[in-house]
Amino acid sequence: MQFRNLKKQYEILKPEIDAALLQVLKDSNYISGRQVTELEEELAGYTGVRHCVTCANGTDALTLALMTWGIGKGDAVFVPDFTFFSSAETVAYAGATPVFTDILEDTFNMDPDSLERAVRAVLAEGKLKPKAIVTVDLFGLQADYERIRPIADRYGLYILEDAAQGFGGSCHGKQAGSFGDIAITSFFPAKPLGCYGDGGAVFTDHDEWASLLRSLRIHGKGSDKYDNVRIGLNSRLDTLQAAVLQVKLKAFCEYELRDTDQIAARYTEGLRDCVKVPLIPEGYSSGWAQYSILLKDEKEREEVQSYLREQDVPTMIYYQRGMHQQTAFRGLCLYGEDFTVTEDVCKRVLALPLSPYLTEEEQQKVIRLIREKTSGSKEALA
Repeated sequence: MQFRNLKKQYEILKPEIDAALLQVLKDSNYISGRQVTELEEELAGYTGVRHCVTCANGTDALTLALMTWGIGKGDAVFVPDFTFFSSAETVAYAGATPVFTDILEDTFNMDPDSLERAVRAVLAEGKLKPKAIVTVDLFGLQADYERIRPIADRYGLYILEDAAQGFGGSCHGKQAGSFGDIAITSFFPAKPLGCYGDGGAVFTDHDEWASLLRSLRIHGKGSDKYDNVRIGLNSRLDTLQAAVLQVKLKAFCEYELRDTDQIAARYTEGLRDCVKVPLIPEGYSSGWAQYSILLKDEKEREEVQSYLREQDVPTMIYYQRGMHQQTAFRGLCLYGEDFTVTEDVCKRVLALPLSPYLTEEEQQKVIRLIREKTSGSKEALA
C-alpha cells in the first residue's frame, strides 16, 4: 500500500504526461516555455485571482511574497506553531522575527484568539513592528479567515496565505489561494497538486505586486533579463514541470479532488466513533493534503502506528514538534503563549494513507486495523 499513490497516478495519466513531456523535448524550450505561461493562466482561473506567478518551490514562493512587501529586520510576522518549518523559516530568512500562535484542535489551524493575544503582546513590548500573518491552510483546510481578516485589518497586517497544503479546498465557494493579500502553493510531489520535482506558485489580485514578483523570481530583472533593477532570486518553474502540472491539473479538476473527498468521507464514517477525525466546518471543503486523526495519547499512537506498520500500512506524523520547539528557534520570545494545544496534538496526530487512487479494499483494511487497536477509546477523547 502506498501512502500517496503516485505510481498509480502515473500509470493512469501516462499517455498524456508522456506526450506533454515529449512536446517540451521537441520544442527544447526548457526554461520559461509556453507551458509555464499557460499553466499560470489556468491556475489563476481555477483559484479566481488575477495573477499567478510560478516559481521553483513553495519555500521560494513564501520568500518572494515577503520580499514583495519589504519585510525584514524589526518586523514581526505571526505564524501558527503547528506547521511545516518553511512557514516560519522564510520569515527568519528575511531577517524578520516569527511570532508563534497556538492552534485549534478541531481544525489544526491558527487560533484567532491566540493570534490577537500575540499581536497585542508584541505591540505592548514595543520592540518589533507587527507586519504580516502567515495563515496556513493545514492538511487541506482553510484557516478561519472570517475571524482572522478583521484582526489583520484592525492592526494593519498583511495576510500571506500559505496554501501549500490547501490547494483545491474552498470556503463558501471561494477557492484556496484567494484568501490572502498574497497566497502561495507548493507543487511538491506529495501535495494535492504535485509535479515530478519541486515547484511553487504565488497568487495575488494586486497588479503592482504581481509585476514585482515576476521581476524578483528572475534575478530582479527589469525590461529584459540583462537589465537587473533589484536584487532577486533564481526561482523559475521548469517547463517540464509545468507540462506535467497541466496534465495533472486537468485530472485534479475532473475527478481526483472528488474521489479523494469521497475517500476522506469513508474514513470519517468508519473511524468517528473510535478516534478524533478531522472537522470540516459547514461551508468548507478540504483539499485533503492529509487525512490526520488524533489518538487518545502518545502511547496509543505508537501502538496504532506499529500495528499498521506490521500490516504493511504506511502512516506519517505531521508534525512531531511545534515551531517553538525547533532548535533553530530556541530563544525566541513566546509572548506568554504556552502552546498547550500544539504540544498535545503533536503527541496524538497520525496521518493515514490517502490519494484518489486508494482502493476501497485498501481503505477498509486501514479502518479495520485502527478499530481493532482503538475500540472503546472514544470516551477518552471527549
